[in-house]
Amino acid sequence: MAAAEREVWTGAELRRLLAERADLELSAASISELMSKQPAHVKVNTLAALCTALECTPNDLFEQDTEPPPPPPVRDRRPRSRTRRQSMPPI
Repeated sequence: MAAAEREVWTGAELRRLLAERADLELSAASISELMSKQPAHVKVNTLAALCTALECTPNDLFEQDTEPPPPPPVRDRRPRSRTRRQSMPPI
């Protein structure tokens, strides 16, 4: 991670850098999620602040899988038989 490459090892250090360099205050829970998990979403202003605080680009913050995604499943292209429903005659 970009933080580790810049010798930022704790959430407190990251929180201090964000406040000093990017004027962004994040909660301890938000910092913890950034440091220990892969968050489901990140606001654009938070991403920009992280780049400013860590002196990096967004590409430095993301890891990309080296394996390509699996191909989509092959669908059966045979025509389906259509059963025609007939209505009952009136009584």
